[in-house]
Amino acid sequence: MRVGFRVQVDWGVRARSCRTRSLWLAAAAIALCGRATPADLRPLTADDYYNFLDVTDPQMAPDGASVAYVVTKNDRASDSARSAVWIARWDGHEQRALTEGESATDPKFSPDGRYVSFLSARPADAPAQVWLLDLRGGEARQVTHTAGSIDGYSWSPDGKQIVLVVKSGPGAQKTPSPIVIDGYQFKADIEGYLTEASHGHLDLVDVAAGTETPLTTEAKFNDAEPVWAPDGKSIAYVSNHSPDAERSGEEEIYVIEPHSGAIPRRLAATYSPNSQQLVWSPDGRFICFRRGREPRYVAYISDSLAMASVRDGSVRPLTDSLDRQVFHGSFSDDGSTIDFIVEDRGGTYLAELTLATGKIERLAAGTATLLDKSVAAGHVVVRASTADRPPELYAFEAGGLRPITRHNDALMAGLRLGTVQDIEFKSRDGTQIQGQLVKPPGYETGRRYPTILWIHGGPEGQDRQELIPEGYSPSLERLLLAAQGYVVLAVNYRGSSGRGRRFQESILADWGHKEVADLLAAVDYAVGLGIADPDKLGIGGWSYGGILTDYTIATDARFKAAISGAGSADQIAMYGHDEYALQYNAEIGPPWKATARWLQLSYPFFHADRIHTPTLFMGGDKDFNVPIAGGEQMYLALRTLGVPTELVVYPGEYHVFTRPSFITDRADRYIAWFAKYLKNPP
Repeated sequence: MRVGFRVQVDWGVRARSCRTRSLWLAAAAIALCGRATPADLRPLTADDYYNFLDVTDPQMAPDGASVAYVVTKNDRASDSARSAVWIARWDGHEQRALTEGESATDPKFSPDGRYVSFLSARPADAPAQVWLLDLRGGEARQVTHTAGSIDGYSWSPDGKQIVLVVKSGPGAQKTPSPIVIDGYQFKADIEGYLTEASHGHLDLVDVAAGTETPLTTEAKFNDAEPVWAPDGKSIAYVSNHSPDAERSGEEEIYVIEPHSGAIPRRLAATYSPNSQQLVWSPDGRFICFRRGREPRYVAYISDSLAMASVRDGSVRPLTDSLDRQVFHGSFSDDGSTIDFIVEDRGGTYLAELTLATGKIERLAAGTATLLDKSVAAGHVVVRASTADRPPELYAFEAGGLRPITRHNDALMAGLRLGTVQDIEFKSRDGTQIQGQLVKPPGYETGRRYPTILWIHGGPEGQDRQELIPEGYSPSLERLLLAAQGYVVLAVNYRGSSGRGRRFQESILADWGHKEVADLLAAVDYAVGLGIADPDKLGIGGWSYGGILTDYTIATDARFKAAISGAGSADQIAMYGHDEYALQYNAEIGPPWKATARWLQLSYPFFHADRIHTPTLFMGGDKDFNVPIAGGEQMYLALRTLGVPTELVVYPGEYHVFTRPSFITDRADRYIAWFAKYLKNPP
C-alpha cells in the first residue's frame, strides 16, 4: 500500500523570525506573477469546480517551522473529491505533497515534529486508519487497525500514544437488520438513523506496538473531541451522561486519566450548538471551550468562549461582552492571552483576550475572511479568502498577512471575475441591513441589469467577502451567476450572524417575515440605484436560502424565476422527518400545542396559489437536513396550479453535495433556468 511520500523534507529545527515587511492580503491577491492581460482572461464556468484546489485544515509543526494541510481537488475520472496532505515552510518558499493515491485527511504533527500522521482508507472501501509518515524519508506506516470508523484522534504529549474517537457503525451484514429507534434525536444527515452504534468512544493506541485499548466503553454515551493535558496525565473530552441528555441540549466536559478502567470526572456543562473546541492552558490548570445558548436558540448560533478550572470546574465567561460568534480559540505560549476569530458584519477578524484584565483587542484590519488558524512556537497561520481569491494559507505577522501557499494562483490568473462590493441599506421597518452586491465582469455604469437575489443558508452564517470553491458555497455561486451577465445580491438578513444576538434572535419562531422584508428591501435598494432591472428579477438559494425563496415568492410576485434548493414550505411535514427535533420542540413547540404557529410558518405551502413565479426545485434523495420531500411538495403544488416548475433529484446526495458531476450539473441548471426566464422569457 503505497502512500506516496514524494521527497525528503528536513527544514531545520526552527525557522528564523521573518523580518520582511508584512503584506496585506489585498496586495497579495493583486500581485500575481505573470497575470494575463484582460483580453486573455475568460469568465468563470461551472466546469471550474474541477479546477479549484481547496486548501483546508492547517496544522502547525511544534517548532513553527512548517505547516501541514489538506488540498482537495474534484477528480473527473473517479467523479469524487480526492484529498492529499501537503507540507509548506513557514517562510513560504516551498510547498510539497506528502501523499498521493487514496485520499488522506486530518494531518497532525507528532509532538517531536518528526512525523506527520493522517487518516486514509487504503483500499478506498476499507475503514480509514491512522498512518504515520517519517519526514526524514521512507514510506508511511499504518498505525491503527480498528474495525470501526475513526472520527478523530489526538497525540499524547510524549508521542507514545494516540487517543481515537471510534464509532462502531452498523457493520457489514449479508441481510440487513431492522433499525430499532428509541432515542429523542434519531436522525442526522449523512449518519442517517441514529442508534447506539452511532456513538463515538475513546480508544488508546500504543504508537510503537499498534495495540488498541478501550478507554470509554459505555454504549449509551457519545464521546468526542478528546484533547490531552500538557503533562499527558489526563484527557479532556465531550460527552453527556445526564438521563435527559438528548432533550436538554447540553454537552458535558469530562476529564479522564489515560488508562483502561479509568473513571471520568465531570468538569462542566454547556450548550454547544456548534462543534465544540477544547483547548488546555499551557500550565494545565484551565480548559477553554465554546459556549452556546439554550435549545430554543439553537438555530441562531452565537457561541462565545469560556474557561473552566480543572481543579474545581468553576467557569469564567471570556467573550460575552463582544456579542459576536467566536471560534478557534488558542492560548499564547505563556498562557497570558487567548486569540480567536470573530465573526462581524459580513467579515471576520483576529482578536486577542488578555486574561489578567479581560481586555479584548482587535489584532488586524482588512477585508480578508479568516476561516481557520493554527498556532505554534509564536507563529500563527490562518486560512483566509477574499472576494477574488479562494482560501490559501497565510502567515499572520505584525497585523498583516503574508502568503504561504499559492495553489490557485495559476487558475485565478486566467479568470475574469465580477466585482464584489459591500452594501448597507435600511429594511422596510428601518433596520440597518448589510450585504454584498456582485457586478458582472465588464459592468457598465448607468445600465440596468437582470438581477438575482441569491440567499445564504442558515439562518446563522453570513455572506462575506470570500470565494469558497466548495459545492455548498454561495460565494462561488454568486460569482458564477455574475459571469453570466447578472447583478447578484447577497443579503445578511435578520437571523444571520455577525450582528449580535438581538439581530439573530429577532426571527425566533417567526420565520419568513423579517427576513423576507430585508430581502425585498435589498431588491428595492438595487432598483433605486439604477442597477437592477425591475422587470428581470430572479431569486434562489440552498437550504434556508431555498426556504426563504419559497417564503419570498409567496409574498411578492415580481420575480420572474426562482430556484429553491433543499428547501421546504410545509414546515409541519418536516416534524420528525428531518434532524431538527430539539429545535422544533424548544423554539416552536409541538404541532398539537402550537398548531396556529406551525400553520403560519407553513404559509408558502398553504398559500401556494399566491405563487406565479416559475420555480426549479432541487435536492438530494438522502438529505436528512432538509429532506427532498420539502421540494417535492412544492413541486406538486405548483404543477397542480399550472405554474411552470421542475424537480431535479440527485441520487445518493446528502444536504451538501460531494459528487463533482452533480455539483457541476446543478450549477449548469442554475444558469439555464435563469437564462430561460430572465434572458429569453417565454
